[in-house]
Amino acid sequence: MARKLSRILLGVNDPPKKSSKQDVPKETPKEVSEEAPKQDSKGKSVPKKPAKKSILDDANAFIMDMEKVMKRPRAVGKDDKLKVGVDLGTSNIVVAVLDENNKPVAGELFSANVVRDGIVVEYLNAVTILRKLKGKLEGTLNRELLYAATAIPSGISTGNTKVIQNVVEAAEFQVSNVVDEPTAASEVLKIKNGAVVDVGGGTTGISILQDGEVVYSADEPTGGHHLSLVVAGALQMDYEAAEKYKVDIKNYNRVFTLVRPVVEKMADIVVQHIKGFNVNEIYLVGGTCCLKDIEKIFEKYTGIKTIKPHDPLLVTPMGIAMNDTKFS
Repeated sequence: MARKLSRILLGVNDPPKKSSKQDVPKETPKEVSEEAPKQDSKGKSVPKKPAKKSILDDANAFIMDMEKVMKRPRAVGKDDKLKVGVDLGTSNIVVAVLDENNKPVAGELFSANVVRDGIVVEYLNAVTILRKLKGKLEGTLNRELLYAATAIPSGISTGNTKVIQNVVEAAEFQVSNVVDEPTAASEVLKIKNGAVVDVGGGTTGISILQDGEVVYSADEPTGGHHLSLVVAGALQMDYEAAEKYKVDIKNYNRVFTLVRPVVEKMADIVVQHIKGFNVNEIYLVGGTCCLKDIEKIFEKYTGIKTIKPHDPLLVTPMGIAMNDTKFS
């Protein structure tokens, strides 16, 4: 369901169906004269300037490659070196596999509410799900995955960090590295400065980067879970029904109107935490940021340019895999 949410709310449409009607021959287009190339003062042709790349072009291509291998994993040899990232999120558990050059190889995602506000609340269920995802990937790749990196959200205690590490180890991975989620996300996005805002199922995390270093982090309890609660209350339905209603594209306009105040609260959280810092761009990641046009609300509320990558849900797990320091 999470993958469906990502594609639907991001506005990614399926390719149009071919018409069953007989093709009608098109008119032969009239000859169009090409624009004469520009010339300098000596009459020599001036080459056209290449189109300016978007700041996230490379990151978006990277993420789209990950989407492809999650549907159709790449074949790997027995001696190929692989890197694994495990993201235990509030609403999803994601495992990303890259090669030694950080090229996507495979990935698995499972919707589960085993973590709440950065705390593992269903330990055994988390271990069971992660073990199944690991086994599925090993079967697909015909390789044993020995090592994995994992990550912690902003502001988490040392004790909770250990619990997250214990889940990954109980699923029969050896934990090679534990990174903070904003750093992992920033490496995928290839940014050095700005605020990375990770809106997950339970919290809104803010991290401010300067010259590639996280100089400030905070985390507050407002996320996708709260959007579902608002929908449930407004439409007088139970939570599970509200979750399904929220992700149905037919309900998008109504849902967007209902949850806008909660999204504005998330934006206000960001405003409060970036005071005193020189933040010129905000980057949105996390599953809740798959909501179509969420970046427009943030930008209007904060007055700061806000950028959302393609499929924000996959950014952090990919960055975690990049930080796996031992190869499987």
